[in-house]
Amino acid sequence: MRSPLSAPVACTVRRYASQPEPVPTKISEIVDRIADLTLFETAALVTELKSRLNIKDIAMPVAAAAPAAAPSAGAAAAPAAAAPAAEEKPAEKTEFKVKLEKFDAAAKAKVIREIKNLIPGSNLVEAKKFVESVPKVVRENVPKDEAEKIKATLEAIGATVLLE
Repeated sequence: MRSPLSAPVACTVRRYASQPEPVPTKISEIVDRIADLTLFETAALVTELKSRLNIKDIAMPVAAAAPAAAPSAGAAAAPAAAAPAAEEKPAEKTEFKVKLEKFDAAAKAKVIREIKNLIPGSNLVEAKKFVESVPKVVRENVPKDEAEKIKATLEAIGATVLLE
């Protein structure tokens, strides 16, 4: 009969940053072959891997990168870049900032309580400081229906709210 002390013990080996793991030769050969590919061959490889492994393309946010690139371009290119942006602008916004502009002094306690509920992890003291330092953004990147719901709730208790 075995005692609990004589049971086999599993050991773990810790690896530190100063001790790089050895790379298997198979992986090393693949990396070397990929490094020798041209840009077009690499693009074809990526496409083939995506199709074989059923990897779906994800949408990369390009709207944020476009305005940053316009100032670095020449002055002649800036108007051309502004034209496509003007065409895209009429599209309806899907995410909003909910901004508390002002509130009725008589409804201050109600607004503080509601702000406490809207800001995750906040207590009454933090909510009071938040309300006293208006105008301030309550929530960012909120879907349209949720933003309108928050706006209606705050306006019902005496606050002025902006959706940006």
